[in-house]
Order: sequence, then C-alpha cells, then structure tokens
Amino acid sequence: MIDYKIIFSMIGGMGLLLYGMYVMSEGLQKIAGHKLRKLLSSLTKNRIISLVTGAIITVLFQSSTATTVILVGLTSASIISLKQTLGIILGADIGTTVTAQLIALKITEIALPIVGIGATIIFFSKRDKYKYIGQTLMGFGLLFLGLQIMSEGMSPLKEAPFFQNFLLNICENPFLAISLAAIFTFLVHSSAATISIIILLAMQGMVNLIPSIYLLYGANIGTSFTALISSLGSSREAQRVAAAHFLFKLSGVLIFLPFTVPFANIIRSLTPGAAHQVANAHTIFNVLIGFLFLPFTSHFAILLEKILPDKKNGSMEPQYLDYTLIETPSLAIGLALKEVIYISDNTIKLLKDSKQAIDNYDSNLIEDMLTVENGIDQHTTETRQYLTRVLRQPLSKFEFNRCLTLINTVNELENIGDVVEKNLVYLAESKKINNSEFSEEGQQELDIFHEKLYELANIVNNIILTGDSKMVKWAVYLQDEINELEFRSRIAHIRRLSRGIIESENTSKIHLDLINAYLNISQHLIQIAQTIDEPEMLDIKHIDDFKNIYENNKNDYSGIKVLDKECNKIYHDK
Repeated sequence: MIDYKIIFSMIGGMGLLLYGMYVMSEGLQKIAGHKLRKLLSSLTKNRIISLVTGAIITVLFQSSTATTVILVGLTSASIISLKQTLGIILGADIGTTVTAQLIALKITEIALPIVGIGATIIFFSKRDKYKYIGQTLMGFGLLFLGLQIMSEGMSPLKEAPFFQNFLLNICENPFLAISLAAIFTFLVHSSAATISIIILLAMQGMVNLIPSIYLLYGANIGTSFTALISSLGSSREAQRVAAAHFLFKLSGVLIFLPFTVPFANIIRSLTPGAAHQVANAHTIFNVLIGFLFLPFTSHFAILLEKILPDKKNGSMEPQYLDYTLIETPSLAIGLALKEVIYISDNTIKLLKDSKQAIDNYDSNLIEDMLTVENGIDQHTTETRQYLTRVLRQPLSKFEFNRCLTLINTVNELENIGDVVEKNLVYLAESKKINNSEFSEEGQQELDIFHEKLYELANIVNNIILTGDSKMVKWAVYLQDEINELEFRSRIAHIRRLSRGIIESENTSKIHLDLINAYLNISQHLIQIAQTIDEPEMLDIKHIDDFKNIYENNKNDYSGIKVLDKECNKIYHDK
C-alpha cells in the first residue's frame, strides 16, 4: 500500500505547481497583455522572427496554451494572418522547454526565497505595476516549491513493487506511455506539469531515458488537446490555430518515433545526468520540429483552410465574438470592437436604404430593411452579453472604460435601428398608402437633411473605429448644422402651409415626423461620438459594483439591462 503522505505530497505539490503557473501567467498578462497585439502584429512578418517571438512570449507566460489563446484572438480579429500564427506556434513549443531546463538546474532550491520576495512586493507596493511583478515572482516560486514537495514525496515510490511494475509496463509499451502522458497532460492542462514529473522520475532513477522520451512525446501531444477541444464551438480561425498546434505535435512525434533509440543515444553522448538528459531531449525535439516545419508554414496554412473552410455564417449570428477569449480582456475587447463596427456598418446601410424607401416605396426593400434591423438587435444583444462578461474579468482602467464605451455604443446603435423600424419604415408606408408626395421645396429640404445625417453617420462610424478626437469635433459641428437645419425646415414648412401649398398640407404630419426621426437619430449618433471622446477615465472602484449587479442577475436577461443602465448612468451623470 502507498503511504498517504506520498499521495498528499503529490496532490499538494501538483496543486502548488499548477497554481503557481496560473498566478505567474496572470501577473505577466496584466503587465504586458495589452501590448501583445501591437507587438505581435509588428514582429510576425518574418518566419524566423515569428519563431523567436513565440518562444519569448511562451517563456514569459510559461504556457503554450496561453500563447495559443492569444493567437486565436489575434487571427479572429484579423490582426495577424494564419500563416504568421503558425510560426509563433512553433516558437511557443520551444518556449515551453525553458521550464524543463530550470527544473534540471535545480532552481527548486530557491523556491521559498522567491515566494517571500514576491509576497513582500505584493503587500508593500501601492502601484499596480509592482504588485503584478510581485505576483509573477510569487507564482514562479510556488511553481518550483510544488516541484520540490513532489520530488520529496516521490522518493519512497522507488521501493513500491506495484509502482515498479507500472513503470516496467510503460517501458515495454511505447504507445501506452505516449497515451498515458497525453491523457494526463490534457487533464492537468499543462505539459510543463507532466514534463516536471518525468524529470523528477528520472532524477529518482525510476525511469530510463528511452521511456522518458516516450512520455515526452505524449506530453507534447497532450498539450494541444485543450485548445483543440475548446475550439470546437469557436470561430474557424480558432479551430485552425488549435488544429495547427495539434498537427505540428502529432507530425513531430510520428517523425521522431522510429528514431527514438538513436535519438536517446545522441542525448546520452551530449549530456550527463538523467534530469539534464530528459530536459535536453524535450528541448531538442521541439527545436528540431520548429526548424523542420517552419519553411512549410504557407503550405500548412493552405491545408488548414481546405480542411476547415470558412463557415457559412448567418447574418443573425455574431461575426467576431469568441467566448473562449473572455479571460483575455485585451483580445476580447478588440473582438467586441469589430462586432460593434459590423453593427455600425449595417446601421449606416439602414439609413441609406430608408431614404430610397421613403422616396420610392418598395416592399422588397422594406422587408430587407426589417431583416437587417432584426440582425442589428440580435448582434447588439450578443455584444452586450459578451461585454458584461468581460467586465467580470480583472481589467485595467483603460479596458474598463473601453468596455463601458462599447456598451453605450451598441445601445445607441440599437436605438437608431429602432427609430428606423418604428418611425422611418412606418412613414414610408404611410406616404405610400396616402399616395402623397412632398412639395418640391420640402423634398429638397429633406434631401439636404438626410445627406447631413448620412455624413454624420459615416463620421461616427470612423470615430468608433479610430477614436479620433479631431473627427469628433467634425461630428459636433455637423450636429450643430443639423440642429439649425431642423429649425429652418420647420419654419419653412409652416410658411408653405400658410401659402396653401397642397402637397405640404397632404404630407404635413409625415414631413414633421420625418424631421423628428432624423433629429432623433442624429442625437444618438452624437452621443456615440462624445462618449468615445470622453477624456476622463472612470474610477476603477465601479468594477465591483458592476460585478455584483451581474452576479445577482446573471440568469436573467434583465440583469444585463440593469448593468447597461448603470453603465450609461455613469456617463450621463458625468
């Protein structure tokens, strides 16, 4: 029987290792996560640079899965191409080998001082930046402290007969070793954890180099399972990135498998010491795969696009939102912005079509407009839900403010769609039913009004995309023109009525209601522009309030409405 102390040591040590990796990765993402999009988009134009970039990022995050998640978001947002992504994935696999090398160097012996330094920085620092650095150090120390506990706990297993038989079966059956290591890696979501155990087994003299290499093969395949399975319900870009990682690992193992014995002999000749041999085998395997596949990334990209062609996405479904990236706010917000721009583009299309529908009624055009408006409602609902979930994540002040801005924007865009559906479509139908026409002067005024409104809508669309404050000033100037035009149009219409112009009398209500609708839309548009240009950052303390609102109402859509109301209240109060 196994001593319970061994079991508790293994469980506790594994828990500390995984938690340490999580804490360290989270700290590093808070320090540099929001800068990665710009960094990766500028450093991935060359294959070698892509490889090196992927390795460096994964060394920092200590997780190829974290790197893969970032890549999924960047490809979904069209910031980098699938071809560029493949080079980074190969580099990420190389970056994961650093942990193994550190373990082989027995960094575990300084685990406790590192934890102490990290905790001290966290508790005595006032600035968030230094707290994140302390968090990273503490996570790094906890990782190796967990390994030290596991190493000490595993020592008695040398004398356990059942464990010796288990290891003997693994040594005699390579496919069993690969399968077990792959499954274990998938279950713990960390190849570093599996490889750490393999190194510890080798250091204790429980397994030789050849079975260790088989276990390494399994760990390398298993690390791709998490992203592969989580991408099943995601976008095509996410599925291609995950599939690329899996294909690289599987192909590499299949290439190396027949040459495992000579590969082991080369490792033995280069490196003394069991721990260093396993660590070096892991490193050389991933480096060779990286440089072997790097010249063929273009071919891999083409193959993946054929295996996983673009989905035929219905207009009612979100175009860019990816719920697997919620825990990476910098990427999730970028995807939400793309979705908001998609909604804005469709809103502009509605405004353009509404003019044609009013001037020359067409039932088919009206039906198309209503379909587009229903799509806008669906997209705004999905985007609000997506952004409210992002608000539950640890956010910087900039990210928090950006989330609220986007929520306000989708609310205003939805309001514009409602004005088109409930007012403009109704007025077009009324004009058709009454078989009436505007007077020549009235038509000219409405044409000018719509032209200014359409110009304002396009400017606001560009403001959503760029956040350019100069364009906001242009939008405000246009809104002033529209307000003046609205006043002059009413006065001119009243004068035509006093002159007894028949067309003006027949269309008086439609004419005035149309002016009201156009003015209403312009006010929603200028609200979007001014909110985006808001210079003051919102107080970060509001995050807890929003989290509480969401938690209390997360099973009810009304909770999202409450959250939207609170988000907007802050802006209106300001």
